[in-house]
Parts: sequence; C-alpha cells; structure tokens
Amino acid sequence: METKTDILKRYFGYSSFRSGQEQTIDALLDGRDTLAVMPTGAGKSLCYQIPALLGSGVTLVISPLVSLMKDQVMNLVQSGVKAAYINSSLTSEQIAVVIRRASAGQYRIIYIAPERLVSPSFQRFAANAIIDYVAIDEAHCVSKWGQDFRPAYLDIAPFIASLPKRPVVGAFTATAAKIVREDMTELLGLNDPFTIVTGFDRKNLFYEVRHPSDRSAETLRIVREFAGKSGIIYCATRKGVEEVEQMLSDHSVPAVRYHAGLDESERSRNQDDFVSDRKPVMVATNAFGMGIDKSNVSYVVHYNMPGDMESYYQEAGRAGRDGTPARCILLYGAQDMRTQLFFIEHLGEESANDEDTIAQLQELARSRLKQMYEYCFTTGCLRAFILNYFGEAAPDHCGYCGNCTRVMEQVDMTIDAQKILSCVKRAKEAWGMKVIIDTLRGSKAAKLRENGLDRLTTYGIMKDVPEQRLRDMIRFLIQEGYLASSGFEYPKLILGPKAWSVLRDRIPLTAALPQIETRQVRKEQSRKRQDQLAGTSRSGLYDRLKELRFQIAQEKGVPAFMVFTNATLADMSVKMPRTDSEFLEVSGVGERKAEEYGERFLEAIKTWIRDNS
Repeated sequence: METKTDILKRYFGYSSFRSGQEQTIDALLDGRDTLAVMPTGAGKSLCYQIPALLGSGVTLVISPLVSLMKDQVMNLVQSGVKAAYINSSLTSEQIAVVIRRASAGQYRIIYIAPERLVSPSFQRFAANAIIDYVAIDEAHCVSKWGQDFRPAYLDIAPFIASLPKRPVVGAFTATAAKIVREDMTELLGLNDPFTIVTGFDRKNLFYEVRHPSDRSAETLRIVREFAGKSGIIYCATRKGVEEVEQMLSDHSVPAVRYHAGLDESERSRNQDDFVSDRKPVMVATNAFGMGIDKSNVSYVVHYNMPGDMESYYQEAGRAGRDGTPARCILLYGAQDMRTQLFFIEHLGEESANDEDTIAQLQELARSRLKQMYEYCFTTGCLRAFILNYFGEAAPDHCGYCGNCTRVMEQVDMTIDAQKILSCVKRAKEAWGMKVIIDTLRGSKAAKLRENGLDRLTTYGIMKDVPEQRLRDMIRFLIQEGYLASSGFEYPKLILGPKAWSVLRDRIPLTAALPQIETRQVRKEQSRKRQDQLAGTSRSGLYDRLKELRFQIAQEKGVPAFMVFTNATLADMSVKMPRTDSEFLEVSGVGERKAEEYGERFLEAIKTWIRDNS
C-alpha cells in the first residue's frame, strides 16, 4: 500500500516534505477539515494533491483563475496524474466531455471555478460522485475584509452542504490576517479545522525599496541586469502598463503586457508567451498573477507602490517559487500615494454593499495603505517589517534585504542637517520631500519659481549633494525626530520636536548613512547577484541543461519549467547523475519524468563531463 512519501517521490520527485506540508496532509488524511496559511512557493498544492492520490474517489479543487487550472492540470498530467479542469475557457461541449469522463471515474483531481459549482450539469455529477476532498485555493477570496473578495466563493459552503456525503474540506491561502482567517472558517463552513500558519518568511527572496528620480530608467537598468531571465513588472494603472511595455520594447527588450482592458485573446497569447519563456518580461496590473504556476520568475519589480502589504507580499512572492534566489524591488514615487487614495475613494462603487460597509472597507484600506507607505520609508530591516506586519516575530537584522546589506558610513551631518531643517522652516513647512530636495539642489523646475522657492536663501545650497544622499539624510532626520511628516494624501515635511537642538543649540549630529555607491560597486553587486541566481558552481552544465530543457519544452508545447524547474536543473548539475537510479535521486525528478526525459538529460550530462574532464 502506497504512503504519502511514496506518492511524493513517485509523482513529484521529492524525498522530503517542506515545512507544514506533512502536518497538513496528515490532518486531511485523518478526515479533519484544514485551514492552511502557507507562503507562495511553500508547496500548498501538494497538500491536497497527495491526499487526492491516496483516496478512492475524486478531489475537487476550487480555484479562482483559469490560468492556474490550466497550468496545474498540465503539470499533473506531465507527472502521470489523471486530472482535468472546468472553467469558462472550455466550450459547453468540452465541459460535457469532462463531466462524462469524470462520471466514469477517469479523473483523480478536477479543478473547477467557483462560478461553475452552481451549474446544473456539475451539480448532477457531484450528487452521484464519490468526492473525497474539496480543496479551496486562494480561500481568502471568501472574505470581504481580504484584498481579493470574490462573491462566488460564498456559494462554496452551500454547495458542500448539498452533497449527499460531506467530504473533507481544506482551505488554502498565502496571505490572511486574523480577521480574514476567522471569515474563512465561518463562511466556508469548516468544522473545527486543523489550522496551520507556517510562517511568511521566504528566505530566498531579497526585498529592496528604491526611490529613483527616473523610474523608467531604473526599470530598464534592472531588466538589463537580469537579461534573459524571467521577470514581472507590476504597474498600478493600465496606462502605466502600456507606457512601461512600450519603453522596454523601444529598447529591444522582449516584453508583453497584461491588463483587464485588453481583449481576452491578447491576454491569453501574452500570458502563454510569458509562461513559455518566449517573452521573459511581463508588464502587468494586479489583474495578472494570482494562480500563475510559473516557478522560474527571477525578479518582480513594483513600478508603483501597491495599496497594501497583503497585495505586495502576494505579488512579490511570485518570484523564486522554485527556491532559487530572486529579487523583489519596489520603486516608490511621490504620485503613488495619490493613485492609491484615488482607488480607495472609488472602492465599492460597483458592489452591492451598503454605504456603511463601504465606509468601513475604505477606512480599512487607508489603514493598510499607511502600513505600505511606512514600508517604503523604513530604514530598518524590510524582511522584519513584512513578518511583523503578519504577526510573526523576526530579528531586527536579516542580512539579506536592501536595507540590511547597504554599506553604512558614519557621517558628521551637523551642517547638512542645519541646511535641510532651515530649508523646511523657510519653506513654511508646506512642501513634501521632493520639493525640499529640489530646492536644496537648485532645481530649475517651474514649480519652484512659481511658488518663490527659488528666492529662498537655502535654494541651491546643497547642489553638489546627490539626490539619493539627500533622501537618506531626510529619512534619518525623520526617524530620529528632527523632522516629521504631516498629512497622508500630500505628506509635508515639518520640523520635529528635536529640530531646535540642531538649528538653535548647534548640537553636533552624527548619522549612519548608506555609503554612496560608485558605478564599480553597482557593477560588482550585479555580478554577485547573477552568480547567486545561477544556483550552481557548474554553470556550464547548468546552461547546457537549460538549453536541453528549452528544446524539449518546444517539442512538447509546454512551458520550460513544467519539464524541470530551475532548482531541479541546479541539483542535477551538482549531482551529475550517470544512471537511471542516480537520476531519480535528483530533487524534483519523479518516475514519469525520469522515464520520459531521463535518457536525454543523462546523455547531455555524460557529454558535458567528457568535454570538460
């Protein structure tokens, strides 16, 4: 009799479980409803796929997006599992075929969109089928307090209640605050669920916040740094998507776009180009990504600040799902706050919620936005900020984020602080950081002339100081109480309680500031990041295996990562298997894939060893 460990190795090619997987699987196998909060890339899908393959009936997986179902089912079929999906991408005739085959017991796992649960044909099938488990993916969509409320999720509990025999129910999500978890338990009708929150720390992700003066130029630099690697660039608006995609195309970067304003055929074509690695860069709004089963995304750039930490964590978490090092870079600009507040102001306009509920949702959204804003300006550890937001304790210094890895230097900031504070005072504490910086640096911007800021005695007195250095100085002054920020929508710099100790009392001020990067330093950092992303010291073999994987993917018409993930290729290039049994020892190589691809990969490895001996 097969065990969960046998299934894990046979179909999925892994010898051990990740954190939280085994406990979740055991709870479901014991017949207990389960609520699992596990970060993106933690292997949530295995938690319900393995019990499904140990059951005698069928498992239903309720999933929110067409793209997730298609990719998950393709992956399962590649691994030798009989699976299918039902959603709006299929014709009524195709759905009828799936239901007929399901009724004949041909599938172990069926993915279905929540909107399809109420269709008469599916309900007739469900009333006569042996359903072992119902797995609810992205389960936070059931809560109006979550960031992705989807009304059709409210039909799930009545559907389960209508079944002749209640199956075991599992609810899965990557992000859920306590109030959302409570909603999930109640609204999905979970019975005394086993609840597991595995933690939100993705150790392979490097978080970074930048405040560039030119976001387009900064984005282009990042994309070129990761040339040939898969990346996602998130923009807050459709217009932003269009502009960034056009900018990249103008610079010969193979990029595609995705937002709700495009017709379905273009969205589908662009998504396929990205998932299949024909176009490595996707520029998109948040309409793209939930449920995209693409494991080899090496970087995620947020061109604009998202509206809340939940969205940021989920979107950034689409990087590095195969466990290899990946970058999550947020580019903040002053306009971002106004854009997000505009979205909040119009929140709920198309919903059936009453005014009081909409007001509550807007207030909650503003509170979340404030946390997101603080993340963009914190000088502390970014990883700790994220983990603390989700209620998880974390060290003050992770050593692997943009703030923790900056080289700091002790600077006598007394004179510079006097200049900055004096400028804020003479500008009547009426302007934000960008205008104060422009004034200090002597910008020729019309806004300064029109408001008389070019006539201040502090105009241009720090013209030789780089803009980024000034930003770091101002953030330090805010953090230490010499400056403060007034207002939310249009934050203005005002003098803090300690300002006069510098302005009047001339108390010396020493600050630890990030060292000013030279071009050579940036080049060296870029090289080190690329070495990390290679994932193996035998990069020549790794590259050869990637070429072979791409050839096979093209032949089969599937995305390259569905043949093998980057992490599997990295392990393969380190272990260098010579025999079939050694090939099965590579992490991520199951029996079906070993049988189908083993001979070609083993031959490539033998050839590489011979040529490089």
